[in-house]
Amino acid sequence: MTSTERTHGKERSMSQPDTDMAKQSPSSQQETRIRMDAPQHKPNQADESSALGEQSTEPTGQHNKHALHTNLKRGMESRHLQMISLGGVIGTGLFLSSGYTIQQAGPIGTILAYSIGALIVYLVMLTLGELSVAMPVTGSFHVYAEKFIGPGTGFVIAIQYWLTWTVALGSEFTAAGLLMQRWFPDSPTWVWSAACIILIFTLNALSVRFFAEAEFWFASIKVFAICAFIIIGLLAIFGIIPIAGYQHAPMFGNLVKDGIFPNGFVPVFATILTVNFAFSGTELIGVTAGETRDPETAVPKAIHTTLWRLVLFFIGSITVMCALIPWRQAGVGESPFVLVFNSIGIPYAGDIMNFVVLTAVLSASNSGLYASTRMVWSMGNEGMIPRWFAKTNRCGVPMLALCAAMAGGLLALLSSVIAASTVYLVLVALSGLSAVVVWIAIAYCQIVFRRRWLASGHSADELKYRTPGYPYVSWAAFILCTASFILVIFDVEQRFALVAELVFIVVCYGIYFLQQWWRKRRKASDSEDDLSMPWANQR
Repeated sequence: MTSTERTHGKERSMSQPDTDMAKQSPSSQQETRIRMDAPQHKPNQADESSALGEQSTEPTGQHNKHALHTNLKRGMESRHLQMISLGGVIGTGLFLSSGYTIQQAGPIGTILAYSIGALIVYLVMLTLGELSVAMPVTGSFHVYAEKFIGPGTGFVIAIQYWLTWTVALGSEFTAAGLLMQRWFPDSPTWVWSAACIILIFTLNALSVRFFAEAEFWFASIKVFAICAFIIIGLLAIFGIIPIAGYQHAPMFGNLVKDGIFPNGFVPVFATILTVNFAFSGTELIGVTAGETRDPETAVPKAIHTTLWRLVLFFIGSITVMCALIPWRQAGVGESPFVLVFNSIGIPYAGDIMNFVVLTAVLSASNSGLYASTRMVWSMGNEGMIPRWFAKTNRCGVPMLALCAAMAGGLLALLSSVIAASTVYLVLVALSGLSAVVVWIAIAYCQIVFRRRWLASGHSADELKYRTPGYPYVSWAAFILCTASFILVIFDVEQRFALVAELVFIVVCYGIYFLQQWWRKRRKASDSEDDLSMPWANQR
């Protein structure tokens, strides 16, 4: 099939969805110009020009042609995409639990772990960039997995990513209530949790533009706080401003005071695994590509800024912490950010950081609900679950999918209250490794995509965005992510998560094949009924 896309008055051919959601099957929506997958069943095709004409994004119609397979609206701009990617990574962990990580691995070990983690994430994002520009579809991960690995794997990836953010929603809602109690100690936690739920649901229900704008400002506050921390910290490190406990410029002596790896290298390895989980959220670029204006420009730009932002905000802040706080004290008591600010003498440091962390919670909840909603929508759009989940309102918001995603988050919240040591513990363990499973799938899908693209007679130069260093970068991303997943077995504390994840993957495949068996049986039964009643088809 030939699919075309008009971009700023220019017509180009590429492998992208080309028909209207309501008229197309999942496979036909993802059909490419060069026939990039094995023969499969294809329902009736809808008229391409009609489908393109039905997309509605902006009054001018300039960007309408981008939304080729969906009536979701492309309301995000490049600045939104970059902040959403960054905001999805900077969570409460950096502000609250980074001190514990430093205490476990030591200063140099923690910096090394975050550096390796940033490299892995960057490699994955480079592979995702090629896929997202070639096929900018909402719910990208499982659509790519369905097309380039298999429909069963596509279903598993969708469930995995949905679970990652659904479980996160429950914990973030709880955290919001607890943080507000610092200022309102006599108020019940559930009141503030409920207020957070209403706010986040409203932002996502209004339009994708409201979601993106709110996330932009939430993420901006986090970025500003980290930049301020790094700048003030560096001034203290070089002795420009005084800091309690030091009569001279601290410089970087604390980094190697007790050796490079004071607790050995094993804790460093465990920290690398933890960092991979902490960096989950960068892949939101792929989810948002389907609702971003001009993804050819916005997606690569967001990806190329990923590495230096991770280095600046994570490794930069970790380095400042390690230089100013003796590493054995970093994980005790309160946030290392608060420790540094208090030592420098900044007033209301605790309240300032409480506000920043609250913003981080709202940002994570906002992104989590968006990602979970789009994954539900995409599963409905692909026919994996009832198709009415893919229905959108006139604002381009899939309200049924949004309600389903919020219900999942509320169930996760409920499980954390009534079954914290059983159900919720398993959910948290699963969500931790699910992001790594998604990364593995992304890297492998790009390898298969490029291989089929070249085998069809096309050249890499025809791609609007190419993963640099292919195939070495692609295989490096795949191998490093797979190693991060498998080697969890050597970490006693996370071994349960690995076992739970493997069992869950098997269960997901089982559900998929059971679903397919049931559909074939029902279809066969309907066919038999039609044959036994020939008069039913007579006019």
